[in-house]
Parts: sequence; structure tokens; C-alpha cells
Amino acid sequence: MAMFFEGESHTFSEYLLVPGYSSSQNIPQNVSLRTPLVRFAKGEESPLTLNIPMTSAIMQSVSGPKLAVALAQQGGLSFIFGSQTPQDEADMVREVKASKAGFVVSAVNLTPNMTLEQVMELKAESGYSTMPVTDDGTAHGKLLGLVTTRDWRPSRDPLDKPVHAFMTPREKLIVASDETSLHDCNDMIWEHKLNALPIVDKEGCLVSIVFRKDYDSHKENPLELLDEHKRYLVGAGINTRDFAERVPLLVEAGADVLCIDSSEGYSEWQKITIDWIRERYGTDVKVGAGNVVDAEGFRYLADCGADFVKVGIGGGSICITREQKGIGRGQASALIDVCAERDKYFEETGIYVPVCSDGGIVYDYHMTLALAMGADFLMLGRYFARFDESPTRRLNVNGNYVKEYWGEGSARARNWQRYDLGGNKKGLSFVEGVDSYVPYAGSLKDGVDGSLAKVRSTMCNCGALDLEELRNKAKITLVSATSLVEGGAHDVILKDSTEANFR
Repeated sequence: MAMFFEGESHTFSEYLLVPGYSSSQNIPQNVSLRTPLVRFAKGEESPLTLNIPMTSAIMQSVSGPKLAVALAQQGGLSFIFGSQTPQDEADMVREVKASKAGFVVSAVNLTPNMTLEQVMELKAESGYSTMPVTDDGTAHGKLLGLVTTRDWRPSRDPLDKPVHAFMTPREKLIVASDETSLHDCNDMIWEHKLNALPIVDKEGCLVSIVFRKDYDSHKENPLELLDEHKRYLVGAGINTRDFAERVPLLVEAGADVLCIDSSEGYSEWQKITIDWIRERYGTDVKVGAGNVVDAEGFRYLADCGADFVKVGIGGGSICITREQKGIGRGQASALIDVCAERDKYFEETGIYVPVCSDGGIVYDYHMTLALAMGADFLMLGRYFARFDESPTRRLNVNGNYVKEYWGEGSARARNWQRYDLGGNKKGLSFVEGVDSYVPYAGSLKDGVDGSLAKVRSTMCNCGALDLEELRNKAKITLVSATSLVEGGAHDVILKDSTEANFR
């Protein structure tokens, strides 16, 4: 006879946090959201930590280089999507690692023989007003000059005027060597009243640019997630099919952590993948695994050597695995079960394996509930797909701005490796995801700041100043359907809707 879990399978919306005692120290600015990313032994610290408990999903429509940099600036981490060629994924990782904090690798570059018309087109496409001129038009060619909007006037200069005729030449530029610290570069910018300072190597080739505007940006982002070389941390997704080819390329490109991207992780294929990595790299290469939805699945992956374990099957907004295959579990129930097993595992072995809650987050308060239930950090897809920095198009649909968002199991992505169960067949037998839109939500920084402001405030209501304290002090209650109605605006006529009817 089948095994039956006791009770119902619950989602986050079925729970509320009950406030606890708050001291005068429980104010949002005192709250730390720092959390471990990978496994560590009792009495030690995790080799990798997040400054905020947020990672972006391993999805084509979410995690590209631009979002990876933006999220790292806020203290979180992106996992570059793996449903592309190993070389393309490695190139994306390399692009993020090249974006050293404060040192920007130029994305738009000119050659001396390009025309003003081409410069204007590039400015319109990219939005960049400062463009270096190199001998080969690449980001690391020999620096010949710099073009800014102060160097040309479209109302007077002919459109066929060559770049070399109006650029500021190399000999008139103030530059810094690639051995100059960011602090000294900023001092040079202020001393010489510059907007941009090119960084060059001993051969005179462009390495990067330091911008005056980024000085304020770094002051505004004290939680930036950086490695020892002041480069942004970035993760990458792998699968259980081509890991022997993909992993070496990602490691060489500088990926800080890997994650096996699979719809169901309680599988020998994950063990084979982890064993292969351990045999060749030991514990130097960190790799997460998943997804699972119960204690048994967590224990299996922890014993396999996973550095963290992802929890969640079928809870994503674009995922239809549950209705297609009838497998999964309510995200809250799955998370509570797995986190209890994580703590038990820690007591037995002295090894702490962080848990990532993947899916089921609809409202900001769900984040706090997931963390209170035991999640060390969250993986979010729909949430990040809404922002400017996600790699999808922004569209106007029926008068509303939206961004495209599709699942890895959709016909559009066709990420068969994520849903593969072995054998020789290479393709999706049926879809497990949909193609959709999500409401456009502006910049990532503004969105993350707003969401985490709520998380910090709720933690203060619970008397907690860090995530461990939140888990220990949280009081959580199930709510009825009637309570859910009571929790929102009810029995009133909202002004917005009334005013709309009068227009």
C-alpha cells in the first residue's frame, strides 16, 4: 500500500506569523539578512555567504549577465541559465566576472573609421554616452581615444564624419594603469573633474573604465557580493547529461558555485554528477542539488555531498508539473519537512547543509514566512523576471507594460535536460511549463529594496535581528479561508475603483 503523509499539503498563503516581543533594538536598520550559501562544519563559517537571502532562478527568461551583476550589487546571487551551449554559458559567467566592482568592461566600443551616424545609432540602441575608441573595436583593444556627447553636435557635424576626427585622442586623456586601486581611481576622477577614467595595461590596451557615477552607486550598495578580487559573485546551472563538458568550462570562466538544475532531484543521476565533480575538483567546486520535497530526498542529496539542497516541485508560477504528472507537494509543507531534516542531519553529523526554497513565492510576505520556516535562502523566477535587468523583452499589452516569462519546461525553452529521466531520448515528450507575461516592475534595486524592507520590518515584529533568530523565535499559525478574506481590504468601497467609475 502507498505511503500517505499525515495532514494536508500547505502553501505559504495558508500561514501567518504571530508577533513576538520586540525590544527597542528591533528596528529594520539593525537587521542582518546574511545567510550561508554552501555547507560547512559545526564551529566553522560557510565558505560562501549571501548578504541577502535571494538567488535568481536558473532560467532563460531570468538569469542573464545583466541581472547577475544587478543582483550581486544588492547582495544576492544569480545562477546563469544552463539551457544553452556550455561555451555560451561560460561566456556569460566570464562577462559577469569581468564586471569588477567599480571597474566596468566597456560594452560598446568604436573604431576610428566609424562614422558619427554609427555612433548616434549605438547611443540610441545602448543608452551609453561614453564610448572608448580602440584599434579593433573591442573592449580590450589598444586605446586610441574616447568619444562622449561633448565631442559631437548632430546639428552641425556631418553624419559621415569619422570618429578619429572628433574623438578625444589618447594623448589628451587621463588614464590609470590596471594596477591602480579603485580608491585611487576615484581620487583621480575627483582631482581631474572627470566623468570617466579609462584603465589600461602596460601595452596600452583598454582593460576597463571607472565612472564618476559609479562612486555614488557603490556608496548606495554596501551589501555588494564580491570575491577577493572585487569581482561580482555568480553561479551557474548544470545538468546531469553534459556535466563532463560543461563543468570545466564554467570553472575556468570563474563560476563561484554550481547548481544541478533538475525538476526532480531524488535521483542517482544527481549522485553521478556530484561524484564526478568531487573526483576531479574535490570540495573546491561548490555544487547545489535538487529539487526535493521531503526529508528522504534531502538526506539522500546531503549524503551525496550536495553543498545546498533546493526544495520545491511544481510550485513555480509557470510550472505545470503537478497538473501534468501529479507529483509535487505544497511548498510550505515541503519546506517545513526538509528543514527539520536539515537540523536533524546537522545534529547527527555536525555538517550544516543550507536549504534553498525554490518556488511558491507570490507575495513579499511569503519570503519572510519561508525564511521563518527554515529556508536559508530563496530562489526566485517570476519575481526577478519583472525587472529591467532580466533578459526578456518589455512589451505593451493592452495598455500595460509587461515582460515575457517562460518556464524551462515550456515548448519555447525546451530544456529537455532538466526533465530527463535517462535513456537515449533527447527531447520533451510533453511540456511542464507555460509561456507567459508578468507585470513590468522597473529596476531590480528598487524592487529588492522594497521587498526586503518588508522582510526586515516583519522580523522586527517577531523580535529577530537575524535569520537564525527568526527561525528560533518565529510563531506561525495556520489560517482559515475566512481569515484570508479578513486579512485583506473588505466591507468597504475602495476609492480607486469608485473614482474610476466616475471618470
